[in-house]
Amino acid sequence: MRVRLDRTMCDGFGICAKHAPEHFSLDDWGYASMEGDGSVSAEQRDGVHRALLDCPVHAIIEMGSERG
Repeated sequence: MRVRLDRTMCDGFGICAKHAPEHFSLDDWGYASMEGDGSVSAEQRDGVHRALLDCPVHAIIEMGSERG
């Protein structure tokens, strides 16, 4: 799974950082930033997927799955 964050859509709710802190951090104003390149390991998939589903403004976009 790969995701990307559209920072122009982010309204600073912080739900993504709560569910997947290894992938999303918040700046001084509470807006999200992506950590890493958007690749999500199997162990981290549930948290990132929950962040994607719970984002009230849909700023997190699933780009597809990586095949190994």
